[in-house]
Amino acid sequence: MSEYLSFFGEVSILAQTATETLFKVLDQSVTILMQQLSVSYVDALIETGDNLLSQSVHVEDGKPDAAQVTSLEQLYQTVTLSQYDAETIRRALQLALLKAIHNDRVDPNHQMTPDSIGLLTAYLIAKLVGVDEQLAILDIAVGTGNLLTTVINQLQPTRSTPIQGYGVDNDDNQLAIAAMSMELQQSQVELFHQDGIDPLVMPKTNVAIGDLPVGYYPLDERVQGFETKATNGHSYTHHLLMEQAMSQLLPGGWGVFLVPTTIFQSQEAQGLLKWMSSAAYLQGLLNLPANLFLDEKSRKSMVVLQKRGGQAQQAGKVLLGEFPSFEDKAAFEAFTAQIDTWVGQNIIR
Repeated sequence: MSEYLSFFGEVSILAQTATETLFKVLDQSVTILMQQLSVSYVDALIETGDNLLSQSVHVEDGKPDAAQVTSLEQLYQTVTLSQYDAETIRRALQLALLKAIHNDRVDPNHQMTPDSIGLLTAYLIAKLVGVDEQLAILDIAVGTGNLLTTVINQLQPTRSTPIQGYGVDNDDNQLAIAAMSMELQQSQVELFHQDGIDPLVMPKTNVAIGDLPVGYYPLDERVQGFETKATNGHSYTHHLLMEQAMSQLLPGGWGVFLVPTTIFQSQEAQGLLKWMSSAAYLQGLLNLPANLFLDEKSRKSMVVLQKRGGQAQQAGKVLLGEFPSFEDKAAFEAFTAQIDTWVGQNIIR
């Protein structure tokens, strides 16, 4: 467990200070641009990111005015992006996006995946994928990119070669945030603006992740080729996206997805299990800590799938359990020790 404690350790005071300093610059810039351009917090944040990347203030039709351009230039001069690591930049952007969620009343389906879930995802991938393997990760519902960049930032220091990321989303505003965030962090990620149900064009990867949107996919005629389509009525989006992501994996590749805790209790569970029986091995189902969710209805779990082929085989015992609260360090360490033991006994890397 000791080599993975850094995933769950507290952020140092120095890192917190750097994050807060960068966040203040972002927030002050956003406030100016919101007033000058009459745009939302999110749009002003995207503009701020573009300004920082270009080292200049974009002016269109005289806005922002000359006085505020000077204010923004002075503000940007107080930070040097090259002095911040990717994780500090990601945390500062996360604080800004949390404020945007409050200010702009963002749809719940467009809100960010919490850091704690990203850390757990990174931890599981670190256990399942050998450190010497070239690592390519697909996020099938990338949104603002917080889950994907959290995972990459946690895993990259342990690997000698760059991690390649791919992200798919059909929301151009969310992708604009993700693109700005990843460019600021200098992440090696390609983004694709498309419906995740449509054919994917990126290379095959050895890991797929996703905080899967829960609900019904409305276009029945487009999912006829999917094994997880509903027998009657609309199909579940999270079932379809899971199938799509797993189809993009190399043989033996891993999928770690956030799904409703009740996923195997729904009316369409039989079709989902039938697809799994031919395409993947169900290797684990781990409930996330209850205190991460408002109520039991909204609670999610991590489903761990392995694509058939290569050295993949069904684990002798499926990994089942519930992550304790992060606050209960003794229970959390004991649980991750159980995961370590399970991996050692069941997984070929």
